[in-house]
Amino acid sequence: MLVVLSLSLLLGSQQSAHAKDTLTLAIKGEPDEGYDPTLGWGRYGSPLFQSTLLKRDENMNIVKDLATNYELSENGLVWSVTLREDVKFSNGQALTAEDVAYTFNTAAASGGKADLMKLDRAEAVGTHEVLIRLKERDSTFINRLVSLGIVPKSIHGPDYARKPVGSGPYRMVEWTEGQQMIAEINPHYYGDTPHFKKLVFLFTDEDTSFAAAKAGKVDVVVVPQALAVQEIPGMKLHPVRSVDNRGLLFPTVPDEGRKTDKGMPIGNDVTADLAIRKATNVAIDRKALVQGVLEGFGRPAYGVCDGLPWDNPANRIEDGDPAKARNILADGGWEDTDGDGVVEKNGQDAEFTIIYPSERSIRQYLALACADMLRKVGIRAKVEGKRSFDEIKQLMHSQVIVFGWGSHDPIEMYHLFSSHHAGEGYNNPGFYKNTKVDEHLDKALAAKDYESSLEYWKKAQWDGETGLNARGDAPWAWLVNLDHTYFISEHLDVGTSQVEPHGHGWPVTANIQKWKWID
Repeated sequence: MLVVLSLSLLLGSQQSAHAKDTLTLAIKGEPDEGYDPTLGWGRYGSPLFQSTLLKRDENMNIVKDLATNYELSENGLVWSVTLREDVKFSNGQALTAEDVAYTFNTAAASGGKADLMKLDRAEAVGTHEVLIRLKERDSTFINRLVSLGIVPKSIHGPDYARKPVGSGPYRMVEWTEGQQMIAEINPHYYGDTPHFKKLVFLFTDEDTSFAAAKAGKVDVVVVPQALAVQEIPGMKLHPVRSVDNRGLLFPTVPDEGRKTDKGMPIGNDVTADLAIRKATNVAIDRKALVQGVLEGFGRPAYGVCDGLPWDNPANRIEDGDPAKARNILADGGWEDTDGDGVVEKNGQDAEFTIIYPSERSIRQYLALACADMLRKVGIRAKVEGKRSFDEIKQLMHSQVIVFGWGSHDPIEMYHLFSSHHAGEGYNNPGFYKNTKVDEHLDKALAAKDYESSLEYWKKAQWDGETGLNARGDAPWAWLVNLDHTYFISEHLDVGTSQVEPHGHGWPVTANIQKWKWID
């Protein structure tokens, strides 16, 4: 009751126009670094306040947004982009090629999450044409044209992340950090006028959000899969397919006392053994994880890009087979010689710790379920939660970690598996290295275009002899792909939602300017 009363006070008079032109959402989406695309905002899902050069439609096709024309030079090093001439930022200032060039150059120099390592420079050519020059070929670079929101050069600065100005369908009018954010229609938006004049985003925890939904105080609420089986009067379940995955990262090198330049230990003698990694992949029953942990709202995961155009069907394996897993261990020299139920090799027990962020219940349940499945094949997996990702970062090169990924961009595969940048941030934290895989990944990036790169992304996963999937080196045990689950008002028409990337919540807003209220 206190939760509901506090929310009522928080929303105040906003409810009066709620049914017609104001939408209240409890879908998370409050970034620590604020709403600045040059620092990574919008990388997963819609930037909302900013426009992008290109965007994806509901069928995941790339279509034009700010750009009226775009083409890549024959040598694959220069993107030429022509801009619409009718675009203004929400402050009324015209958007020009100078703003686009500034955005790309600033994002590249910021060290943020917008992957622009191949960018040489962007430069304005006249008022409405920009040239984006690359240092070398990058077949994935078109995805940066899709994801990087454009900021105004004249006012972008340290305060921008808290007071964003853009050319998207909505503009921010108020942000009380940790509580709520209010957005209104951008009066200068060049696209179709959205149905809802005002959006109210509540930044509440899962329990509070769910209570608010049950009390009729919100129109859209993100819920964990465990709560999606319940019913909320006046609301309907809206499950969305995603490539948001969860998997176990393995350190693939032995512990030789090495540390990173930041003092993080590298290596694990148990998970460096291929038989351990392959047996883990085979022992885990992914269908059981989907049913038991996700309440059926998901599907088994066998790779980082299941179902996407660069996915290799050879990633699928016969899993949930303890007998086969035990045979793999035995063939690898792992046997239970002392009868304690744990196999050993060279005097070392098959034992490791699975680390998960303690506030993420799904990851905790996955870790516990996997540990139980592994126990049956002679592998002892301890499970331990950590309060922050800062703690997890200290352990991610030496312990097994439950990580979540999932992107519309194949560059993610390069980051997770290429040895060229292993150990840099979250890039390839297990220090996996396979010369042939590196060769395939490099060829994928250097391909003349996206279509011709697909062959090499697939070969990196499995080329018939080796690869980064469970048939090959098994540097990960991918577990599940989540269905993102939402309850929405029975009067709300959200159209067709995209297949969503990593990040349960905010990505549902990708087509929010098309949402309508149906009486």
